[in-house]
This record gives sequence, structure tokens and C-alpha cells, in this order.
Amino acid sequence: MFIRGRPDLTPAQQYMFLRANPICAGTGRLHATGLIWDYRDRPTPLSREYSMRVTFRRGETPDVFVMTPDLLELAGDRPLPHVYRDPLRLCLTLPGTREWTATMRIDQTFVPWATTWLYYCEEWLVSDNWKGGGEHPDENNIEQYNRFVRRAVR
Repeated sequence: MFIRGRPDLTPAQQYMFLRANPICAGTGRLHATGLIWDYRDRPTPLSREYSMRVTFRRGETPDVFVMTPDLLELAGDRPLPHVYRDPLRLCLTLPGTREWTATMRIDQTFVPWATTWLYYCEEWLVSDNWKGGGEHPDENNIEQYNRFVRRAVR
């Protein structure tokens, strides 16, 4: 797909941008239709360190996972705000709004968005008040989106 004359970035191009950007220094795997990128993140100097994973398949929106620590464990008995479930991943864009297009770099969008999400999550863990804004899709759309992601992750 072309947006304003710009071609979509390929998984190989996204992979090279992720490798070159020091804010998400890590390791990954590139395959024929996508990539997996693992890196560590710390939203503030006083924050805990998080092991992160970005997955991306050509023609789809990237997914960001917190591998460790276990977010559900950190939340205790409270439901985590702004996440998709099954599998658990961060809610960083509202589907269907084109906040992200495949002409954009993952290292300049999803990686800093994930850091911001972690910042607000840490604040929420203390205050029990999500201050990160955003809108989460209604339950009917979430289930449809979750089925799509489960198939893609397999």
C-alpha cells in the first residue's frame, strides 16, 4: 500500500531500523513475512527494567508484549488497563484509526509508545488511576481483534 507516494516499509527495513536505533538495542529474528524484536526498556531511571518483544507481520499492525516482569502479577487482583488479552499485549493504537501505517518506522512509533505506556502503567500501579489517556475498543471489537492476533501469533 502507498500513502502519499511512500511505499510500505518491509519487515527487513523495519528490522534494520530496529537494529540501528539505540533506544531499542536488542536482538531479533527476521523471517519471510515478518520479524520478532526483543529489547529491554526502562521508562525512567527509577523504574524497573522490562523485557519487551515486538512482533510484526507484513500488512499488519505491530504487537508489543512485556515478557518480564509479569504485568498480571504486578497488577494483583486489578484488571490491567489498555491491554489486549489472549495473548496479553499492550494497547498502543486504536484499531481502524490509521494512527499507524506501514510507512512508519516501528522504532520511532511503537517503541517510544510502549515506553510511554510503561510509564503510565507504573503510575497506575501506585495510584490506581490510568492517566495515559487513550480509548480502548468496545468488547465486541476486542474479541474479533483477539482472534485475528491469535491466528497471526501461531
